[in-house]
Amino acid sequence: MSEQDYMRRAIELARKGEGWCHPNPMVGAVIVKDGRIIGEGYHARCGELHAERNAIASLRESARGATIYVTLEPCCHYGRTPPCTEAIIEQKIARVVIGSRDPNPRVSGGGAKVLREAGIEVVEDFLREECDALNPVFFHYITTKTPYVIMKYAMTADGKIATKTGASKWITGEAARGRVQQMRHACMGIMAGIGTVLADDPMLNCRIEGGRDPVRIICDSSLKIPADSAICRTAKDIPTIVVSAFADLPDGEISTAENGNADAASSVQEKIQTLQKCGIRVLNVPDRNHPGGTRPENSRPDLRRLIQLLGGMEIDSILLEGGGTLNESALQAGIVQEVRAFIAPKLFGGQAKTPVEGSGISVPDEAVQMSVTGVEQIGADLMVSFRVENGSKSQ
Repeated sequence: MSEQDYMRRAIELARKGEGWCHPNPMVGAVIVKDGRIIGEGYHARCGELHAERNAIASLRESARGATIYVTLEPCCHYGRTPPCTEAIIEQKIARVVIGSRDPNPRVSGGGAKVLREAGIEVVEDFLREECDALNPVFFHYITTKTPYVIMKYAMTADGKIATKTGASKWITGEAARGRVQQMRHACMGIMAGIGTVLADDPMLNCRIEGGRDPVRIICDSSLKIPADSAICRTAKDIPTIVVSAFADLPDGEISTAENGNADAASSVQEKIQTLQKCGIRVLNVPDRNHPGGTRPENSRPDLRRLIQLLGGMEIDSILLEGGGTLNESALQAGIVQEVRAFIAPKLFGGQAKTPVEGSGISVPDEAVQMSVTGVEQIGADLMVSFRVENGSKSQ
């Protein structure tokens, strides 16, 4: 095997932590001595051993003089676990080959520096592009403290997400819907609007056997969510956040309904209590710049403020499965980093809904600019992935 093979094996191992190691990065490590793999590991769950220490724990013989291939710069600080640089030095490993550089300010070159000062040969940026592709979520989250947001939608070849009657099941095939379940497992949170909840009564869970359910985040300005909805009925089993936008309630999490403003309508207080009894956390995040006047149903959550709050809860990634209204708001707020469009080989025609609603832009120069990062055929459908290069210029 070549050095590239060893690092690609580390990448393969790292992917086993997908969905489980949030908000930490996916990392894999392979220890090689005399042309043989003598240990390997990956970061399986947040709070558990990192990849390097798991690889060391799997050793079948002494690692003295060996080379360790690791997809991300080893940590050099005490966090939930001890620094990996200490373990590498203790094992008398002679050479460390690193894929990605760690942008975490607590590491950021420090891991490589500690190893070099211990007399260990360090090679950086080895297959860096492939290693970086593992962790766009971590790189974004650790530098911005806000979640990496992926907007996902399914549409026909003429850009419709439903028929003229509103029917939308199913636009794409079973294979594409299975990929969406994998995306739900991989992301720490899933966000939808109250329109989706009222129309479809979804669970918004992960239906992969052994998969992890994302934290459900429902944008519901005036708390219309029915207490007997699937979301409310399962909130004690699946973490759920409902986001309101009442101008006369305090900003942030409402710990108990009794702590609300006395001027707030009693029906709102009762609804908050009902949701809390279901196990739901209620965040009130009104957009103070667009309060909706005298009609609370016209108000909207401040999505920029919301993702700051969610980042503070260590939610590092969100799969946005909103309708056209929430999608438009998210793009206007500039919170979307990636778009994944599932395109079915069908044509609906007419005035049916599209993935992004709103008033639209006036001239092409105002468009949200994106670059294509991948095209994949999944069953009969296509998945096209885009990286968002800028926010909307029409804000």
